[in-house]
Amino acid sequence: MKKQVTLGLIVGNRAFFPSHLALSGRETILRVLEEEGIRVIALGTEDTEHGSVVTLEDAHKCAELFKQHRDEIDGVLVTLPNFGEERAIANVLRFADLNVPVLIQAFPDDMTRMSIDFRRDSFCGKMSACNNLRQYGIAYSLTTLHTVDPESASFRADLQRFAAVCRVVRGMRRARFGMIGARPAAFNTVRFSEKLLERAGISVDTLDLSEVFGRIGRLDDGDPRVTAKAEAVKAYANAARVPPHALTRIAKLGVVMDQWTAENELDATAIQCWTSMQEFFGVVPCTLMSMLSDSLAPSACETDIAGTAAMYALGLASGKPSAIVDWNNNYGDDPNKGIIFHCSNLPRSVFTDDIPVMNYQEIIAGSVGAENTWGTIYGRIKPEPFTYLRISTDDLNGKITSYVGEGRLTDDPIETFGGYGVVEVPNFQGLLTYICENGFEHHVSINQSLVADVIYEAFTKYLGWGVYYHKG
Repeated sequence: MKKQVTLGLIVGNRAFFPSHLALSGRETILRVLEEEGIRVIALGTEDTEHGSVVTLEDAHKCAELFKQHRDEIDGVLVTLPNFGEERAIANVLRFADLNVPVLIQAFPDDMTRMSIDFRRDSFCGKMSACNNLRQYGIAYSLTTLHTVDPESASFRADLQRFAAVCRVVRGMRRARFGMIGARPAAFNTVRFSEKLLERAGISVDTLDLSEVFGRIGRLDDGDPRVTAKAEAVKAYANAARVPPHALTRIAKLGVVMDQWTAENELDATAIQCWTSMQEFFGVVPCTLMSMLSDSLAPSACETDIAGTAAMYALGLASGKPSAIVDWNNNYGDDPNKGIIFHCSNLPRSVFTDDIPVMNYQEIIAGSVGAENTWGTIYGRIKPEPFTYLRISTDDLNGKITSYVGEGRLTDDPIETFGGYGVVEVPNFQGLLTYICENGFEHHVSINQSLVADVIYEAFTKYLGWGVYYHKG
């Protein structure tokens, strides 16, 4: 479910343009925002003329209002019912110093009403507003059309897209992730820099597996929290084949994880699995991770915190669960198709079956025994359009990098185990070359939505991260 977004509203106006347009424009934009489920912080008509911003005094009033609601405002919408006073608009944003995304919208003129009493000239005013914001060093976003009727489908789509950008920016600037266990020695690929993430606003809390197992050891099998968790697991997936003792272990692990994430106010997690969990505890955490991801609290494999960050960003953009997978196999000799796979911990929502099957982990069963690997989730990923995203901390250059793009999950025939799907990506070979030449990981986060443009704008314009947008 998408989090409701709150926007600060700046209504532009200019003294020698018809000011009644500012009043009617304000009323229209407020109604559209309400219809689109967006909460608004705005000056009232009793605060300034028509609730618009024209003078320096108006700018101070609007900025003070925004400051009072600093913790609530996710972004700012600037609407121009007429030309608008560009300095006043820029001053509001400078004085308020919110550091949030800004969207500029300009009303179109009616070609049948071009007299002095009804001419808007917002077409021209938008350029002046943008010019000033650029001078002030304030980042901003634009509507698809230069001028657009706020009641149109085009603007409503722009508004929802902007709301997604706001969710990503706010969410990533204050994210809290938990890392359970140490990075497995065989997974150098998931190394990351906590310091680079912290500088970007992302905190990482850690918990050693020894502490997890110690806390589990203090839980009785009959503890009400354990039995409740076991019932939740059985309701989530078909656990008919899972031995009772393994289900109890999974439930105890879930209780400890839930308590730790709640105590530390974590948004997402990454967990050590391979193979310490199986050797010293006798289950895999996949089903629990699947349940977390399905509830929009994503969980990634092998302490891949950067992968977790990508899962979280995609979920913020779309309001849908994300999965982490491997770019794993070619699909025959089709250069634009491949197989994505994990063992798996994929969220239930991505599968073709409503109730996926819990199984044992076939890959490592040969080394630790099938009886120690119960808890994976098996299923095929639904054939739908999807966005892929990988975030990486480039320690050598001291920056966060990423790549993003869109493709299609197909219904091409494939028989295998775990969680899997066939993907089609435009110029897939070019993407794979880019991944290898730039040293990106084999893990990639996916989301069954088309939000690559949202991620690209949020990362490049407002977070200042490097992004390669693969468009084929």
